Amino acid sequence: MPVAMITGGSKGLGRALAEALAGAGWDLVLDARTAGVLEETARELRERYGTRVVAVPGDVTDAAHRADLVAAAGSLGGLDLLVSNASVLGAEPLVRLDALPLEGLRRALETNVVAALGLVQEALPSLRASEAGAVVVISSDAAAEPYPTWGGYGASKAALDQLAAVLGEEEPGLRVWAVDPGDMATDLYAAAVPDDADPRPSPESVAPAFLRLVRERPAGGRYAAPALLEGPAGQGGGAR
Repeated sequence: MPVAMITGGSKGLGRALAEALAGAGWDLVLDARTAGVLEETARELRERYGTRVVAVPGDVTDAAHRADLVAAAGSLGGLDLLVSNASVLGAEPLVRLDALPLEGLRRALETNVVAALGLVQEALPSLRASEAGAVVVISSDAAAEPYPTWGGYGASKAALDQLAAVLGEEEPGLRVWAVDPGDMATDLYAAAVPDDADPRPSPESVAPAFLRLVRERPAGGRYAAPALLEGPAGQGGGAR
């Protein structure tokens, strides 16, 4: 069976993607910082879909943890898809740039950009060996549009987008997609804007967009999940 690795895979979008891939017959390696929640997610997926799920708790900013994740994929037979979903905001709730703690910005860059690249570097031999190796990085509309208070997080996602674009050029044998999932009802969004009471789509509602990418394998680039759900695969922006 194909093997996917999803960081931040215990809840929110990561869990929704894990469910969608497990339902499509994928084996999984899941990462998250909270071991109990991660183990429970893995157990439920195994029982519901009969797929192999390896839970590897830890922090993606730790190089040893990244090596453990790739080793776990190796124990399942290799790695076909890496989904870089783990993210931090840099400040909770979000604040203007004049109040953004520099340590928070460093943490966002370390988690959202540096660790994501480190995991790609660790996983590249396995991805290159796959007949259909692919990388998905989770982007945001804040990477392309200047929304007040989203500056630090958006800067980290803009950097991640650029890394993905260059990786796609440097690794023509892989598909590399940056995907903006749009606004969703997740803990991350609630922490970013706690006073926003507007209803948001569930992460499960956008998971089919990611399955479409994996199934149809369009050209690498930046995609908006809502557009993938509506019509022909096309590149472009979306919502935060």
